[in-house]
Amino acid sequence: MKYCPECGAPVELRLPQDDNRERHVCTACSTIHYENPKLIIGAIPEWDDGRILLCRRAIEPRHGLWTLPAGFMENGETTAEAAARETLEEANARVSIGELYSIHNLPYINQVHLFYRSRLLDLDFSPGIESLEVVLIGETQIPWEAIAFRTVKFTLQRYFSDRKKGSFHFFSSDLAHPAQIR
Repeated sequence: MKYCPECGAPVELRLPQDDNRERHVCTACSTIHYENPKLIIGAIPEWDDGRILLCRRAIEPRHGLWTLPAGFMENGETTAEAAARETLEEANARVSIGELYSIHNLPYINQVHLFYRSRLLDLDFSPGIESLEVVLIGETQIPWEAIAFRTVKFTLQRYFSDRKKGSFHFFSSDLAHPAQIR
């Protein structure tokens, strides 16, 4: 941030009184501009026969790789509404949102990823503008080496493991920067 959205004056990084981290502070009006993590919200769209809906990305990052329908939460919507909207936008698929299934903290990029279990309402789906293709796929057909994001891969692995056990349980993880993984 270089300029204050309130008055247009330059901002500088400084430690506000009674705070514990540097913030962008306006040099003219003294407005403190807080920057918070972005929420990435997605769904695990399930069909009655156990297959799930995956999307092949038509956009960067990770163009051409596979993912669950997910994206940035918008202002004015709940996390469940965001999951349903992203599924509709990326796969033209209508879902009934179930329980929150996973949450992944990615502090190195200031993001939090949440995935909901969901039920496809019908088989009327097609690629949205951000998808090259969408497929309804079983566990043995998943292209694990071509999954776009670690959070999606971890969520899918846990989902299929839980399904084999016959019981789904919420889980969370804190992911380190990939360069820190040995």
